[in-house]
Amino acid sequence: MLEGAKSIGVGAATIALAGAAVGIGNILSSLIHSVARNPSLAKQSFGYAILGFALTEAIALFAPMTAFLISFVFRSHKKS
Repeated sequence: MLEGAKSIGVGAATIALAGAAVGIGNILSSLIHSVARNPSLAKQSFGYAILGFALTEAIALFAPMTAFLISFVFRSHKKS
């Protein structure tokens, strides 16, 4: 029973990777739109896009870390 709950928890933790992928795509598409509207601000917009990308990627790294914590650190104690 506990192993099944751990598997569900690991699966739920990895769903956050899909959200991070959507966020990164949203950031890069916004960069393309902003550069197309105002090319003179391309360098400043690129700096903001890289910052947003880095913050989104940092959040994405917490999902596998949580999944590994659930699957390997929290072990069930079986009685002998």
